[in-house]
Amino acid sequence: MNTLWALLKTFSWQELRHHPWRNVAALVSIMLGVALAFSVHLINASALSEFSQAVRSTSGQADLELRAAAGTNNDIDVALYGMLARDPQVQAASPVLEVSTYALTLSSDAGTSNARTSDAPGRPQRVLLRILGIDALQVAAISPDLFPLPKPNAPRMALFAPDQVFLNAAARVALPGNDVALQRGLQLQKVHVAGDVRAPGAPMAVMDIGAAQALFDKPEHLSRVDLRLRPGVDREAFVQRLQARADWPTHARLATPGEATQRIDNLSRAYRVNLTVLAMVALFTGGFLVFSVLALSVTRRAQQFALLGVLGLTPRQRLQLVLTEAALLGLVGSLAGLALGTALASTALQVLGGDLGGGYFSGNAPALEWSPATAALFGALGVAATLAGAWWPATLAQRLPPAQTLKSLGLHYAHHSHAWLGTGAILLAAGLAFLPPVWNMPLPAYLSIAFLLLGGIAVLPWLVGWLLNLLAPLVRRQALPLLAVERARRVRETAAIAVSGVVASLSLAVALTVMVASFRHSILQWLDTVLPAALYVRTAGASIANELAYFDPTFVAHAARLPGVARLTTQRTVMLSFDPAKPAIALLARPLRLSAGAPLHLPLKGDALPVPPGSVGIYVSEAMVDLYGAKIGSTFPALSKHFMPLAPADRAQAAPFFVAGIWRDYARQFGTIAIDQTDFARLSSDTRVNDLALWLDEGVQASEVQQALHDLANTLANTPGGEAASLIEMGSASDIRATTLRIFDRSFAVTYWLQAVAIGIGLFGVAASFSAQVLARRKEFGLLAHLGLTRRQVLRVVALEGCTWTTLGALAGLGLGLLVSLVLVHVVNPQSFHWSMEMALPWDRLSALCAVVILVGTLTAWLAGRAAAGKDAVLAVKEDW
Repeated sequence: MNTLWALLKTFSWQELRHHPWRNVAALVSIMLGVALAFSVHLINASALSEFSQAVRSTSGQADLELRAAAGTNNDIDVALYGMLARDPQVQAASPVLEVSTYALTLSSDAGTSNARTSDAPGRPQRVLLRILGIDALQVAAISPDLFPLPKPNAPRMALFAPDQVFLNAAARVALPGNDVALQRGLQLQKVHVAGDVRAPGAPMAVMDIGAAQALFDKPEHLSRVDLRLRPGVDREAFVQRLQARADWPTHARLATPGEATQRIDNLSRAYRVNLTVLAMVALFTGGFLVFSVLALSVTRRAQQFALLGVLGLTPRQRLQLVLTEAALLGLVGSLAGLALGTALASTALQVLGGDLGGGYFSGNAPALEWSPATAALFGALGVAATLAGAWWPATLAQRLPPAQTLKSLGLHYAHHSHAWLGTGAILLAAGLAFLPPVWNMPLPAYLSIAFLLLGGIAVLPWLVGWLLNLLAPLVRRQALPLLAVERARRVRETAAIAVSGVVASLSLAVALTVMVASFRHSILQWLDTVLPAALYVRTAGASIANELAYFDPTFVAHAARLPGVARLTTQRTVMLSFDPAKPAIALLARPLRLSAGAPLHLPLKGDALPVPPGSVGIYVSEAMVDLYGAKIGSTFPALSKHFMPLAPADRAQAAPFFVAGIWRDYARQFGTIAIDQTDFARLSSDTRVNDLALWLDEGVQASEVQQALHDLANTLANTPGGEAASLIEMGSASDIRATTLRIFDRSFAVTYWLQAVAIGIGLFGVAASFSAQVLARRKEFGLLAHLGLTRRQVLRVVALEGCTWTTLGALAGLGLGLLVSLVLVHVVNPQSFHWSMEMALPWDRLSALCAVVILVGTLTAWLAGRAAAGKDAVLAVKEDW
């Protein structure tokens, strides 16, 4: 150990001093990989912790929550609350009515907007607000953070007064006035801010439950009941006893308060795993850069290692020395990555909130949750990647023959064929690609990609030899190209090692390029189908507000008669919960055919089936097939069960729902069911509308109709100040298309950066490999000079070798990348996000990637050869004479 430490302080330190930039490049690559992966984890962990804290705050000390099992928009009967409140095993029962709507800030005296404005000048900005109606006499015993805290000058009975709300901190920031208007349809209900509540999280308002029921026309309805059991009561036995009662309603469900946190964690798991795997691309390519840097370092110090061997340093100690150098490099890179990842996560939380881009968390800024154990895990990953990249150079230092190396006879690489190992890895990868996901994550598919990369690199020597055998006859009459090709043929193992970094980095870049291009192409086709109209109008940007942010039939009828409107169709969106461990699915009621005999207005996969007589046809998204087993050509009883609470009592026995087709829905990841609007209205009597699609007369500008719709909203709502117009969101088909693509490109911008990093690391590896080879071949270049080759011709030979090697690497990387992209497009994406896409190959960008690699690889080889083609190379021939 003392010997190793002494060598690190002298021998290794001198190498670092003389060549700092090579080591810094490897260190930076490890740092970036660790930083990206660690920051993704910190952002998600912090957002989930904030969400959990908010859930705990609103549920307080409740042991159980009584909720309606049918869906997010369904309520439970108040009589059930009375039964539970009288149960001898229940210590306290707190009823809650929960709704979500939009709120506007109003001045306390004039009722006009006084604060933040939206993109439309003069119109107040909407804030998505969660409203809890509570019983102040009961809530303090279970959820003290929901207890209203009136202002000092508030009336004594403000807790129970109608039209009085109490806001949490986030709501006070978003709604700074003393009066707030709450949306119900296109009407605004004015309420007064009477105080605060301590509950954290997204904007929230608390009010008396009776006042909330009256304000939102939900008499005798509850969203949930929080229960605290008496000491000593077994919770599981209590639940079983209630559910066994003959009068227990089937739509009522008792759940633990932490269930929502677990559901959010499950929802975001696949998304953050994909982000983490994407971040590991930098770490993977960083391992190849470490390989190249240390291979060059070992080659440069070959004679020094040999001298140390003569002086008594054993081969095992030489191996340990190189691995220790790598471990220290990885440790420093990992520590820097952890610091950078922490800074990135902190900045992202402050600027973007806890939303990773998947829409799982609100945009609030949660506190950073930093775990030493997690930091140690990600730091260990960085060190492990460094050691993996250093293993081959370390074994090279171990196998150095001291006598031959001291005589500058060069390094000799073992010519062992690993083609059979590579072929086995590729076959294993093919088998893994067909396996189902594990824990709802495409873990076998990720392993498939890893084995594809490893197998592809393992068969490189065989592939290089095969391609060079084809190329050799074409250059046999050209001396300099023949020299380049023949040397590559004789040392194909060396050539394969030199271009392995290029193959790894280029294959990942090609795979990411194809995946992004395929997704973008599929979204463009999808938008062409789902956006046939010229103008789209909606009231609710968030699905949880669909029940209170809607258009009534009067507004729809007037909008259809506006000048310039040729045709108008509507859509009603209802959120249903089929499984408490999964997110709610969307039930879309819309005209499925724009005219009689027209094709279905859905991006179907395959053909639609005829609906049997007596059944109601539904069309499910791909996620419904994966998550709920909805099979085309069969009935879907789950919808019948959860549709019943939507229907009046006399229509509770709805006709069976028949799955007549499967369609792609890129807007909703967790499941969508489309039903014809006529069938929905007949079965539910729900005439509310959330979205409008308008076809315009020829020559009519969309802006004219938009202004007419704003005026109509203000007229029907009787809001001369223009507040009702701010409740409507509008966009033309071209605007929605452009916005969607802009969001898409911004979301995938990181992939382009990772491609650049990966290719840069690969090219640096080529430069390092060529530098190592050049140093080992000084006598060879000197001999060529003695035989009459000029310096220019020697450089040309080196450049041709670089061109040959990088061309082979580019071809191998392109082919391997296309195989990886098949797994990404057809396995990873469907298993992660439950949607499929069509394969699209952007040959222009792929050709540009390969051309850049070949050009830069040739240039780096030429630059590396300049140092070997001069006077030193000529003198090197005399070293042994």
